[in-house]
Amino acid sequence: MKFQYFEDAFSADRMGKYVSACNGDTRRAMMLYRCNLRLSQEMFTLVSCFEVTLRNRIDRQLQARLGGDWLRDAVLPGGVFYSDARVDKTRKIIDNAYRELIRKQSYSHSQLLSKMEFGIWKYLYSNVHYALTGQVLLRVFPNKPRSTRTLHYDNSYMFAALDSVNNMRNRIAHHEPICFNKTTGAIDTSYCLTIYARIMTLFQWMDIDSGSLLYGLDHVGTCSDKIMSI
Repeated sequence: MKFQYFEDAFSADRMGKYVSACNGDTRRAMMLYRCNLRLSQEMFTLVSCFEVTLRNRIDRQLQARLGGDWLRDAVLPGGVFYSDARVDKTRKIIDNAYRELIRKQSYSHSQLLSKMEFGIWKYLYSNVHYALTGQVLLRVFPNKPRSTRTLHYDNSYMFAALDSVNNMRNRIAHHEPICFNKTTGAIDTSYCLTIYARIMTLFQWMDIDSGSLLYGLDHVGTCSDKIMSI
C-alpha cells in the first residue's frame, strides 16, 4: 500500500510519530505501525489472561470472607461499600452493573463479576477498599516475597503493580502505541517489556505456572525483537 493511503486511513497526526522515529522512511513507518499492532495484540492477550486469573483469585478470597454473592452484597444496605463515601465511585460502578442485570433478569454472581473492569480489582488493593473487605487479599499472592525494612510487599505495593498493568491495558484499548520511548519518541519497547515482566512476576506470586497457562499465546519477545530490528 502506498503511504498516502495508509496515512489517509490512520491520519497524518498518528503516523507522524512513526515517520519521525523511522527518520522519514515511510516504508519503515508502515512496517513499524503494523508491528506495534501485533505487539499490542500479544500484550492485550496476556493482560486479559492475567485479569481473569486475578479476578477469580480475588473472588475466591472474598467469597470465603464475605459470602457467595459478596460483590452484590457489598453495595446493598449493610454491605461493606454501601455507606462509606470514600468508596462511592466503586459502589456506583457495581450498583449500576447489578441493576442492569436485574432489569435484564440475568443476574448471577459470575455475570456481575464479568461486568467489572480491571480498575475495580486494582482498587480493591487501595487502603480503604483493602480494609473494608477484611484485609485478606494479599492471600491472592501466596508466593510474594517477605517484606523487608525498606521494601514492603503490602497492599499498597500490589496496588501500584496492578496500576501499571492497568495503564498498559488502557493504552492498548485506546489505540496508543507501545513501541516508543515516552520521552524521546525513539523506537523502544522497554516500557512494554517491563510490564510484561511484571505480569509474569505476579503470575508467579499467585502460584500460577505462566509458561503452561500461556502456552502458544506468548510471543511478546519475538514481536519486540522484530520492532527493535526495524
